Amino acid sequence: MTRIDGATPWWRCWLLLVCLWALPATAAERAGVQLAPGTDSVSLSPYLRYHHDAGDGDDLAAAWQRVDLRGMRPLPDGNDAFGFQRGTFWFHARVINRDPREPRWMLVQEYPLSDEVDVHVRYADGHVVHHAGGDHRPFASRSVRYRHPNFSLDLPPGESVDVLVRVRSQSSMQVPLQLYTPKAFTEVSRDAQLAIGLYYGIMLALFFYNLVLWLSLRDASYFWYLCHVTAFGLVLFTLNGLGFEYLWPGSSWMADHMVPISICLALVAMLQFSRTFLELPRRWPRGNLLLLALMGFFVLFGVASVWLPLRISTPVASRAVLLGVVGIVIATVVVLRRGYAPARLLLLAWSMFLLGTAVFTLLAFGVLPKNFATEYGVQIGSALEMLLLSIALGHRYAALRNENQRITAEANQKLERKVAQRTQEVRSTLLQLEEAHARLRDSSRRDGLTGLYNRAWFHEAFRDLARQARDDGAPLAVLMIDLDHFKSINDRYGHLVGDDCLRWAARRIGRTLRPHDALLARFGGEEFIVAIPGRDMAEAGRIGEAIRHALGDEPCLSGDVRIRVTASIGVHVIEACAADSVDAALCIADRALYAAKANGRDCVELAESP
Repeated sequence: MTRIDGATPWWRCWLLLVCLWALPATAAERAGVQLAPGTDSVSLSPYLRYHHDAGDGDDLAAAWQRVDLRGMRPLPDGNDAFGFQRGTFWFHARVINRDPREPRWMLVQEYPLSDEVDVHVRYADGHVVHHAGGDHRPFASRSVRYRHPNFSLDLPPGESVDVLVRVRSQSSMQVPLQLYTPKAFTEVSRDAQLAIGLYYGIMLALFFYNLVLWLSLRDASYFWYLCHVTAFGLVLFTLNGLGFEYLWPGSSWMADHMVPISICLALVAMLQFSRTFLELPRRWPRGNLLLLALMGFFVLFGVASVWLPLRISTPVASRAVLLGVVGIVIATVVVLRRGYAPARLLLLAWSMFLLGTAVFTLLAFGVLPKNFATEYGVQIGSALEMLLLSIALGHRYAALRNENQRITAEANQKLERKVAQRTQEVRSTLLQLEEAHARLRDSSRRDGLTGLYNRAWFHEAFRDLARQARDDGAPLAVLMIDLDHFKSINDRYGHLVGDDCLRWAARRIGRTLRPHDALLARFGGEEFIVAIPGRDMAEAGRIGEAIRHALGDEPCLSGDVRIRVTASIGVHVIEACAADSVDAALCIADRALYAAKANGRDCVELAESP
């Protein structure tokens, strides 16, 4: 044992203290990683010791010295995720290959977003081999073209080899180091690519399915769903390392900054989709303002992420994902409680996404250990979320279609009622028009002064009576009545008194003819004409005498004036066998009237048979 006294150099004391501090190592750490025959893969986390160089002060020589002096600590609880940390992390493991059939192994750092990964392999003879990887190095520098940084190592059988890994990154410090045989690595990468292919296949199927629906329906919800699927697909393409592999293999800037930028794009699309799907401007205006504020934040932060350091932008964007999804869940719950049924599926979808995102975020900050569920939590949650969102869109479309059908049915019923109402109104109007037309037609054939039919209408009605009389074989009597000296009445008493006399005479004549089913009309001036069916000459003469007496026996009263009105009457009868025309018959009756006037007036003159 080395003696410590005043002559002992100071650096030896320091070295001894360091060695004593590092003594409590586990048996596994002292023995190193034993690659037994038949082993195809092994996780290095239980065997790793690490050192966090927060100030980036150590170089490679200092790191090897720390390894030799056992100046590194074991991983805390075997957890290889440290969250977002400044500086450089050094990891060391001693590997002893006991399988002579597998001299070559693949070291894989199963986290694709590390900026710089340097692997230094020191062999027993002291020579060191260096491998470089990470997304700040060209993608072609990787041993195998694969999304995770990987390094091909020569591990001679039976020889102890020190593996020193330097990791520096502005992203989350996750260093899940795994050793594989080439065959095992091929199988694992194949299975992982298959799982990722299935996931993106589901996303593409949902994308094109809803693209067809959007092109057919032009519903804004489908458009924003497509934006959400595209943006979130870009997020996962970046997080899985596929963006660096296929889209920007030579751009370290894109590899770093596309993480927060794509997250912001996805959140903007998610929030806008939720606003449209939930109809927030109408159903919950305050929630609409909340989501608009979150959208504004993500737009501004996405723009700022172009310049912000990755150690700031990525953690903030990762935490903000939870904030955005919580805002969507709150809005969904409020709208659901207000009776909007399609929000139920939306709530379930965002719950799945929130769970998967929370698991991934907690893994990024080193809270949860790395396993299949935590590593692929976002993929699992987002796949379920997008499937449920697609179902929710279909359910919402069906609900809207049913609502539209209900509204259409109600509108049709209202329209039918209005049409029936309008039809009834039109019918009523038509009846009123018919009545008005009948009154107008009646007024057009009536004399305005006496109320009797006028001359024009009498001609039409008389033709019908004459035709009916011929058909029935019955005679038709025609009486021409002229008030005597009517001009002298107008001249002496005035036309108003004359009008009273005409109205009085029309009433007296009509009252006399009422029992005989006669047709009475004012022929013009002070002349009246009568047609009586079924009366021969003798009967027609007696009716004429009755009319003459009805007029002459009583005076006409007009105010205080008493006027005696007499009439001259000419009578003609059309026999059933006669073929006289209407005009001829009226002409004969008119000649008989003039004969009565010639005989002294106030008399009835019968027309002579032709």
